[in-house]
Amino acid sequence: IMSSVDAYGPSSQTLTFLDPDESGVLTAGGDTQASEYDFTDFTIPSQTQTQTQTQHSQSQLDAGDNSQKFRFEEDDDEDGFYTRDLPEHACRYCGIHDPNCVVMCNSTQKWFCNGRGNTSGSHIINHLVRAKCKEVTVHRDGQLGDSMLECYNCGCRNIFLLGFIPAKADSVVVLLCRQPCANQTSLKDMNWDASQWQPLIQDRCFLSWLVKIPSEEEQLRARQITAQQINKLEELWKENVDATIEDLEKPGVDEDPHAVLLRYEDAYQYQNIFGPLVKLEADYDRRLKESQTQANVTIRWDIGLNKKRLAHFQLPKTDTDMKLMKGDEISLRHLGTLWEGKGHVVKVPDNSSDEIAIELRSSVGVPLDKTGNFHVDFVWKSTSFDRMQSAMKTFAVDEASVSTYIYHRLLGHEAEEQTLKTNLPKRFSAPGLPELNHSQVYAVKTVLQRPLCLIQGPPGTGKTVTSATIVYHLVKSCGQRQVLVCAPSNIAVDQLTEKIHRTGLKVVRLCAKSREAIDSNVSFLSLHNQVRSMERHSLPELQKLQQLKDETGELSSNDEKRYRALKRNAERELLQHADVICSTCVGAGDPRLVRFRFRSILIDESTQATEPECMVPVVLGAQQLILVGDHCQLGPVVMCKKAANAGLAQSLFERLVVLGIRPIRLQVQYRMHPALSAFPSNIFYEGSLQNGVTAGERMRKNLSFVWPSPDKPMFFYKTSGQEEIASSGTSYLNRTEAAVVERITTKFLKSGIKPEQIGIITPYEGQRSYLVQYMQYSGSLHSKLYMEVEIASVDAFQGREKDFIILSCVRANEHQGIGFLNDPRRLNVALTRARW
Repeated sequence: IMSSVDAYGPSSQTLTFLDPDESGVLTAGGDTQASEYDFTDFTIPSQTQTQTQTQHSQSQLDAGDNSQKFRFEEDDDEDGFYTRDLPEHACRYCGIHDPNCVVMCNSTQKWFCNGRGNTSGSHIINHLVRAKCKEVTVHRDGQLGDSMLECYNCGCRNIFLLGFIPAKADSVVVLLCRQPCANQTSLKDMNWDASQWQPLIQDRCFLSWLVKIPSEEEQLRARQITAQQINKLEELWKENVDATIEDLEKPGVDEDPHAVLLRYEDAYQYQNIFGPLVKLEADYDRRLKESQTQANVTIRWDIGLNKKRLAHFQLPKTDTDMKLMKGDEISLRHLGTLWEGKGHVVKVPDNSSDEIAIELRSSVGVPLDKTGNFHVDFVWKSTSFDRMQSAMKTFAVDEASVSTYIYHRLLGHEAEEQTLKTNLPKRFSAPGLPELNHSQVYAVKTVLQRPLCLIQGPPGTGKTVTSATIVYHLVKSCGQRQVLVCAPSNIAVDQLTEKIHRTGLKVVRLCAKSREAIDSNVSFLSLHNQVRSMERHSLPELQKLQQLKDETGELSSNDEKRYRALKRNAERELLQHADVICSTCVGAGDPRLVRFRFRSILIDESTQATEPECMVPVVLGAQQLILVGDHCQLGPVVMCKKAANAGLAQSLFERLVVLGIRPIRLQVQYRMHPALSAFPSNIFYEGSLQNGVTAGERMRKNLSFVWPSPDKPMFFYKTSGQEEIASSGTSYLNRTEAAVVERITTKFLKSGIKPEQIGIITPYEGQRSYLVQYMQYSGSLHSKLYMEVEIASVDAFQGREKDFIILSCVRANEHQGIGFLNDPRRLNVALTRARW
């Protein structure tokens, strides 16, 4: 495992550092980001303004020169200076209006200054990031006059992508975007050194020769505004574009929702607190999806193996908040023919191709002769949020939804401990699965006798095997008629389904209809596929109708009715005869399970589910509830900050731990080299992790890669690059680190390690996106090799492992700001992915 960091304190002497200046292991290239520039007379040539008429702008620049003070108009009422009638170009946050210091956001047509005030970045950068805008205009009376901020080569105006290269003649500054224009070889012929490229935004401010930073005196006289007020004002502008800071004082404006509690009086109070939070998240999700419409998309048509029509297309590269997932619904529109069709995503961009593929519901009238002029709309579906709200209502009004004991424990009430009468098995290991270790046996034995249990599975401790063994014994030894098994993600459900199937139990994997076309290693166990194999053996009428539907796309209304009735009966029969039904948490709210009652319910990865998400399966009759997870790793993803801050991002597992329910911890890890497990064991698990593998089993023989300490397969590589804001405006990247990561990866590949054994992880989507491009274009080996190396965010890698992990930390700034890297759970996940 390796990590790229900028600085550690004196307590880091036990860590192995590799200083590029002193070590010959990896020769580091020149630092592309360290030099400082100070211009006094320069030109910015652009595409829009012809170079023959380039305007020269005077920039009196020395930011450190405090002798040059601004002259202020005399005003008896100093306090009212920034509250009286201000010019249109005054900063909408603080009122500063010196033309040299302000910039206009092109999208919102609002002006902001380049001063920080009381915030971590300048006011214009704060606005661009929060409003998700990317293009600006400088003031015509400012130091650059009418200069257009755009890439000299391609005309791109995304301010987070733009940077500059000083030409050999000091009077010219060339603006170029980071990717791909600044890396083109043709630059060398034009007297520009691409290695000198620097972003226009550094330390969350525009460079002062571009937009002047107001003096401290001017910033102190301006209206004082906090980061919290800025957040609230930006939220208000989404509803009312003319809102002012005074509007924040009005009653009822931007009130925070009620925060979650540790204990609830009853299920009605529980529903009244969680209901509004789920609605906030749903509204945020809807706005995000509906804002993603893309125009002028080019389509490549194809036909899938199931004879359904496929549309392939690419979307512009953005690292926005929205993540496209398989099964998402998309609407395609053709402007010329007015055709519109809906379909589900069956392929998302990956290392091998940036294409997205959707499978259309109907092939009727598809304009196959057209490839251009399509619109892509993301269809928002409320299904998952509706099911959460419905589950909380059921919890409140239906006494049979859970047992009395579980009802009280979930609400945080005191309840007398209960033991379930059960016949314990003689052997605790399950057929088809590995033998259990002592802590796994203890977990299985305890869970079978308790109505509510938490199992904590630290990295590599075999919690999926433990969960599958518990399910086996619930069915075989404890005589449960059916067990419901859930997890928040489809990947986690599939992994557990596969393990349970190995024990010989009858398993049905229930997946959303939108995911039926998506292949997985347990597709043969999914309900729709089991119905199809049932057709072949015992339902000739259904088979015939299915064939007709596949060939023609539609059935007559009578045939359709008959088809649906036969299919419904087949599905019910399969579900009723299953020992175990597996689905996602939200999938447990499927109408096909509405009449089912499950006495025993197991939720895996429960620490990655929000509490209302967990309630969807729980209210299906739980009398015995087993939650498996690890609250020392990353929790649920909640997109709406307001809902997250109110507590929606805390899992049910975590709340129950805080209430005093002690989780049973699995203690033997089988993933990491003992040297890699020592730190996470001591810091996150009170030193309780034991090693189920020896150092000898985790030492790679004949590896020409030399570790600084031969008995410790890890090192920290010190870099001196600076972070930059990524093209989305909401993430970060670090080019110096990316160059180091490429060199380490190349060294690994040359030393005989296969690309699929390597994982590159980073906390920031901006760095992930930059690394994918950088490895393809700048790696010294064949680009296909780098394509096979998985590059992912830390969050996406939870639950996964690779033999070798390279971690790029990204953050490096003057203020020691590390953002969400300060979450110890993210650090835990990052440091526990590597095996060797």
